[in-house]
Amino acid sequence: MSISSRFAVGIHILSLIEINKGGVNSSEFLAGSVNTNPAVIRKIMGMLKKAGLVNVRPGIAGAELAKDLSEITLLDVYKAVNVVQENELFSVHDKPNPSCLVGRNIQDTIVPLFSIAETALEKALGNVTIADVVNDIIKKEQVNK
Repeated sequence: MSISSRFAVGIHILSLIEINKGGVNSSEFLAGSVNTNPAVIRKIMGMLKKAGLVNVRPGIAGAELAKDLSEITLLDVYKAVNVVQENELFSVHDKPNPSCLVGRNIQDTIVPLFSIAETALEKALGNVTIADVVNDIIKKEQVNK
């Protein structure tokens, strides 16, 4: 299992919109960079728009960031694209065997640990902005030239 790729694609879209600022950011253009179908891009763009992260205009090929990229955190993207429901990053199997020592106690033992891990993930994502991602992409490109 892994976190939905919508999260990585959302970050990709926002980064490309910034880097291609002034250009035409159509779903076809964005899909070419992500290497996916434009319909997938439109779906994720709709999620990003609903979260107030991008502005899109129907019938006009293009999108722009709705906020300064230094104000958009990876946590914002994570939540926008519905990677997981609130407090459900980790799921626990239902109905373990109550007549087993482990089955009786496993949920009460691991649920608090999962909660700590999810909180740590969200804190880490909240400390990184799209500006950080874009700056790193630009630095990597300069090094590779």
